[in-house]
This record gives sequence, C-alpha cells and structure tokens, in this order.
Amino acid sequence: MEAEEKINPMTQIRIEKVVINMAVGQSGEKLEKAVKVLESLTGQKPSRRKAKRTIREFGIRRGENIACVVTLRKEKAIEFLRKALIAVGNKVKAKSFDDYGNFSFGIREHIDIPGVKYDPNIGIFGMDVCVSFEKPGYRVKRRRIRRSKIGKKHRVTKEEAIEYLRKMFGVEVI
Repeated sequence: MEAEEKINPMTQIRIEKVVINMAVGQSGEKLEKAVKVLESLTGQKPSRRKAKRTIREFGIRRGENIACVVTLRKEKAIEFLRKALIAVGNKVKAKSFDDYGNFSFGIREHIDIPGVKYDPNIGIFGMDVCVSFEKPGYRVKRRRIRRSKIGKKHRVTKEEAIEYLRKMFGVEVI
C-alpha cells in the first residue's frame, strides 16, 4: 500500500448553503431597515417572508411581511460563514447540530460581524444562520426525473460536520 491513501472524492463534505434569517416581527420601516442590513451584509437581495397566522398579542396579522431571508451558496456562503463565526467567537454549541450534520446559530447584533459599522439611522438587528452540509451526489435527492433516496452511509453525520468545521474554519465545538 502507498503511504498516502487516496480519498474518495464522493465522500468529501462541502457546504451546500447558508441561510440567513432576520425575523423582525412587523412590517413597515423596521422590516425595510432589516432588508437593507441583510443586503449590505450578503450582497444579495433578500426575500420577504409572511406571517402564517394572526397573533393578536404581538400585533401580527396573517399574510403580513414580518421577516427577510437570504440563501447563499458556494464561495459567498463560505465567505459569509467565516465572518459570522468570528461574530460568535468561533464557538458553536454541540446541541446546535442535528443528526444530519446541519447546524444553526444566532448572532445577537449584526454589528458584531467584522467590517460592519453601527448606523444610528438603521439600528441593531439580530439574525439566525443555518448551515447545510452535503456530499457530492445529493442531487439525486432533489432532481425531478428519477428522484431517489440517499443511502445511510452517504449522509453527512454530526461527527463529520463537526470535524469539517474544526478543520476548515478553526471552530471550537462546546
């Protein structure tokens, strides 16, 4: 056998997408400011999300825009994730990971992200960051024609995702 074993490229983990969600809880000026913040952070136009049901205590009506979301892929996703992890001190809780290797964390104030300055006209917003991992071949699960399931051995596990984060981003999992 050779000293270096060849690694199967189909078992290499990669970041499929990073979803950034800013739930403001009301429409109007506050939501527009959140959209501006998210657009400046990501360089993409955010999509607005509507309330599913009416909640009188919070003053939310069904169908009202109350949040904005951006999905980043490939290089943009990696670049944003590096900044977002710095904002939380390169630490992620182990309970933030699910059984399929995906994880989520929150940023309390968007001004914690490196390179962002406080603007008193806009204010401070928090956000949720959700990261999905996959291996090559996951297209089989999403395609329209001849869709199929992904085998158990080919799924990303919690341990593989934690190891990938440690290696690629230097993240400490608590």
